[in-house]
Order: sequence, then structure tokens, then C-alpha cells
Amino acid sequence: MINPNDFVITRKRKKYKFAKFSNAENCFEFDEWQPQAIDVVELGAGTGLFSVELAKRHPERTFVAIDVKADRLQKGAYAALEQDIRNIFFIRARADQIGELFPAHSVRELWLTFADPYPKKRSAGRRMSHPTYLQKYASLLGVDGSFIIKHDNPAFFHWSLEQLVEAGWKINELSFDLHQSNLSEDYKIMTSYEQRWIEEGRITQLVRATVQ
Repeated sequence: MINPNDFVITRKRKKYKFAKFSNAENCFEFDEWQPQAIDVVELGAGTGLFSVELAKRHPERTFVAIDVKADRLQKGAYAALEQDIRNIFFIRARADQIGELFPAHSVRELWLTFADPYPKKRSAGRRMSHPTYLQKYASLLGVDGSFIIKHDNPAFFHWSLEQLVEAGWKINELSFDLHQSNLSEDYKIMTSYEQRWIEEGRITQLVRATVQ
């Protein structure tokens, strides 16, 4: 078992959360994970509760929630354990490491939910819908595999659409107001942040794209 005091973090509560992540059987550090085919991956998953609900609805599929912050991911991990949802795993890793986590062309769906928009022009390369990342995603997705973006920032969303089109991706589904659309109810599962932002009057946008 992990001792919370072994973590060099000043906030005691954060120490506790990191220890919980390390002690959970469904949580993995980047170098602990053995690459394997997974049906659905959520990148930048935050608490991972969005993926937990998807996994609950689709027990026939396998899911992975990825985020760089273990103290966030542990919330979804323990929610899954408490509900005995066994078809989901949680990995602490950076976005640029995703290509090392799964075999090529083995992922059925890749979700990007409310990624940091990095609004300054000089930070465009850090956006997780940048062409550099799109190349990584294309190499991971199987035949007819989907890349799905949910976001509340219109500037980031429109920029992401431009990157997808310029890179030759096919736009299969698109909504500029997801919760007023007729798209799948799975899409409308809210992330932890989305619930708060909807209450503030923000609008969720969604695109599903495939590699041509």
C-alpha cells in the first residue's frame, strides 16, 4: 500500500487523493500499463466520471480514461469500483504519450472532452486537436474508428473543426448545441465540468469525425 506521506505535495488532501489512485486496482501509472486493444478512450478525462457512465451503459465494451492528474482520476476510479463496473481502467499519462498506450489501429472511439483551449496563438501547438495530435489519433483508431470532441469554447471548437477538415478527416456528426440536438444520448452524458458550465449558460458543441 502507498503511504500518502511519500508524496511531495504540501496539501494533505491532495496527498490522500494521490495515494488513493495508487492503491486502486483499476488505476495505472503510464509505465505500469501493458499496451492492449481498448474500445473507447477518453483523453484529458478529468475525474473520468463521463467514461464511467459510458462503461456502465456499455458493459460489452472496454474503456480507458486518461489524465495527467491522478488526484482527479481517482474519483472516477472509485466510483467504478463502488458500482462494480469492471470494464474501465484509469491511466495517469500525458496526452503526447497516448501512442505508447495502445496498439496501432485498435481503438474504436477516442473522446476529447473539454480540453484546455490554450487561447493564445503562440500556444496553438499545445491544443489537443492540433495536427500533431490528430496524426497520433489517426494511427490509433481502427477502421471506421471515431474521434469525438465535446467543448464549450466556440473559438477552440471552430479551430478544431478547421484542423480536422484540413487534415482530411470526414465530419460524420456535428452540433453547435448538443443538448438541443437529436444526437445520441451517450453524447449528452455530462462531464463534471460540463454540469457546472451548463448551469452558467454555456453551450456544448460536438463533432464526430473519422479518418478517410
